Amino acid sequence: MGYLDRQQLCISKPDKVLKGRIRLDGSKSISNRALIIQALCEDDFEIKCLSKSKDSRSMQALLEKGEGTLDVGPAGTTFRFLTSYLALQSGTQILTGSERMLKRPIGKLVDALRGLGADITYLHEEGYPPLQIGEANVGIKNEISIAANTSSQFISSLLLIAPRLPNGLKLHLSAKIVSRPYIEMTLGVMAYFGIQYNWENDLITISPQTYTAKDFVVEADWSAASYYYGLAALSEDCDLQLSGLFQDSFQGDAAIIKIMAKLGIKTIHNEEGVQLLKQKDFILPPIFEWDFIECPDLAQSIAATLAGLGLQGLFTGLETLYIKETDRVKAMQNELGKIGIYISKLPARITGNESQQFYLLDGKPTFPEKYEVKTYEDHRMAMALAILSILNPVHIKEPRVVVKSYPAFWDDLNFLGFSIT
Repeated sequence: MGYLDRQQLCISKPDKVLKGRIRLDGSKSISNRALIIQALCEDDFEIKCLSKSKDSRSMQALLEKGEGTLDVGPAGTTFRFLTSYLALQSGTQILTGSERMLKRPIGKLVDALRGLGADITYLHEEGYPPLQIGEANVGIKNEISIAANTSSQFISSLLLIAPRLPNGLKLHLSAKIVSRPYIEMTLGVMAYFGIQYNWENDLITISPQTYTAKDFVVEADWSAASYYYGLAALSEDCDLQLSGLFQDSFQGDAAIIKIMAKLGIKTIHNEEGVQLLKQKDFILPPIFEWDFIECPDLAQSIAATLAGLGLQGLFTGLETLYIKETDRVKAMQNELGKIGIYISKLPARITGNESQQFYLLDGKPTFPEKYEVKTYEDHRMAMALAILSILNPVHIKEPRVVVKSYPAFWDDLNFLGFSIT
């Protein structure tokens, strides 16, 4: 029986040394964008190093199926990208997902697509999946507005289909933009396939164009790299090679380099990827501050790392974490609270700032006899909390959740000398 078939795993490290070489899987985010472009392209091309994640495999399988009832399971990116893609296709499809997916809002994307002429009907609750997407004359209208303060995936979903609309797209972004690097990633991948665009202030303009077929190499996942950076920060000694990462990356989560430099981890770029080294006698800051608005998927990794270090943290930019696979702020509060680490939302009267939410992470880790954590059907909960296993055994429930983005995670930890039972 493999690790993914277990109901619970105990992760531990006989020592606190982190040395070896890991080949990271391709980025799920980039893979899913490339798959949509491949489906929209008139000619075929090869996608190399495609993510082995469940989300990307689901995207690939559903694009090949193309009609009927399409069930994305818990894959949020897949659902949102397919919503726009299916609006361009002939026939009528049903798009649905897991129980959690049916609770994740989709209304702002649907409103935008309806503004372009799409025929989309809510089958249950207004504003939420499942959706019935019918055949319509999408794109006669080409100018719409969408709030940019909820999910960058809504914006990316619209941008990916924009070149195929008969009159292109003029997309106005209202409100504060969250996760801007993910929008830049989308436009960067589109540009690789020949698409020209203009982004000026809050307006993105894309004229009708054709995607150019070109073989594409998916870079490794910087989100996955963040777990190893966290382990490196908690280690006594680290010399770790992470292969497949690009220095000139599309991914906003490459910010982990700057973040972890503040915690004593040096990154050396090389032909294969990056080498992580722990700097000796590094003096940690009295408090670690970071705004995660452009890299929200790193928040859990950093929270777990600071918890292990017993270092105070002040976070902003966590607004999108409430509508992920779970309420990630609440989930981290629950599981880090078990070791005496507390994450508290600071009231505006203390911060003096009504426009931003601030969270204080505080406490020194005190592990119980058995530190058992829940994963909340969230892959990042499992992997972020596994960071603490270099300090103390961590019992992780439902370890299979990692298949969503990084199926080989437990095998790779074992390869680095972690005990997994």
